[in-house]
Amino acid sequence: MNQSKLSEKMENISRSEGQSPTRDHISLEITRESGELVSQIIEKMENIAVSVSIFRVPNQKKCVPDYVSIGPLHYKELRDSKISEDDKWRYCYALLNRKPNLEAGLDTCVKALKQMEHKARRCYNEDISLTSDEFVQLMLIDTCFIIELFLKYSYKSLRSRRDPIFNYPGMLIELRCNMVLLENQIPFFVVQRLFQLVPLPTQCTESLSELATRFFKYLIPGEYHREQEGHHLLDLVRHCILPTHPKLQPTGKKTPDFLDCANKLKQAGVKFQCATGAHSFLDVKFTNGVFKMPPLLVHHCTETLFKNLIALEQRHIGDDPVQHVTSYAYLIGCLIQSEKDVKLLRRKQILVHEVGKDKEVFEVLKTLCEQIELKDFYYVRLFDEVGDFVKRKSWHTKKQKLKSTYRPKTPSAFVVLVIAVLALLLTFVGAFFSILTFARHHI
Repeated sequence: MNQSKLSEKMENISRSEGQSPTRDHISLEITRESGELVSQIIEKMENIAVSVSIFRVPNQKKCVPDYVSIGPLHYKELRDSKISEDDKWRYCYALLNRKPNLEAGLDTCVKALKQMEHKARRCYNEDISLTSDEFVQLMLIDTCFIIELFLKYSYKSLRSRRDPIFNYPGMLIELRCNMVLLENQIPFFVVQRLFQLVPLPTQCTESLSELATRFFKYLIPGEYHREQEGHHLLDLVRHCILPTHPKLQPTGKKTPDFLDCANKLKQAGVKFQCATGAHSFLDVKFTNGVFKMPPLLVHHCTETLFKNLIALEQRHIGDDPVQHVTSYAYLIGCLIQSEKDVKLLRRKQILVHEVGKDKEVFEVLKTLCEQIELKDFYYVRLFDEVGDFVKRKSWHTKKQKLKSTYRPKTPSAFVVLVIAVLALLLTFVGAFFSILTFARHHI
């Protein structure tokens, strides 16, 4: 589909929304870019340098979209999704039609997408059965939809009264959950490039990363830095929540591969404390027998988000091999082994959820460690420290018991009473014999 047909389709959809299309069109002749040799060299470099970052997750329903399809993996399966293709076309038109010369702007975007097509295809772990034009059109519509969604979220003045996303209760929450699915991603460099080309509203001064982190702030509240990037939006969220300090090496002793649950650790002398103001909920520390854990907000998207982040880490995407989120899920799996553990951590404000939902939260959190492969454990030093503390506490307790076992026992009240009575009797007997002896000598 050429640029004229694309702009005509967006105009037809926009008319149904009551928008007036721009009439200022400029016909531009589209020329081929560099020669065949340059293209072949670039493709060969991309084949080696570009890593797969978007892939299907086997046997995971929590990784499959149900509200909106983003990217090529599920676009044919969600024809009747809550967010329709027409909705995305309207958002695309609203974005590109902010300034005159819609066709010129559209042509610039299509050219840029054509140049990135091969690199973008390499980001998926399967062959995409779309023609070049179909793939570029899909990237264009979905990317413009994402950018316009971020803009409308940040600036209420851009929203229409009949907007299907912002005026339908619960739609925005479900949309966020779908947009962090690993199988529902577009390479971030594609979104970033179009963000540089499309006409942005004058009130927008933020970067794409700032708009994105603001949009996803609800899923994981925290004090993370906004200038983050990643392979895609899910990876961007992961970079936002990474802990502030690097992985600490183990103490050299044998690291325990499992911890007792929260209640058993409490009985062993371990205390739990909510670490407010932390950069990330992953910033867990153990100091002087105290577990300092930032609060974790648990909502209906928590399981989906965690399972997709864990699936991403299982493939070791990026330069950092440490499995931060997977390690946290394993730690939580150790600490929470019953509803009582959930209740304890909720009372300490470490788990933040509705009162009376302890059972549901337990069911969600206990599933996070299922079918994971933990290779580079982030909390290895913490496990060392907890294990050493529990051992010292246990030895101290045993020592105290041994002391109390061999300590001379103080007489009981009954024994003292018997001794007092005997002493009194002996006193009377002694007095009696003294009187008797005196009487015999003086009679």
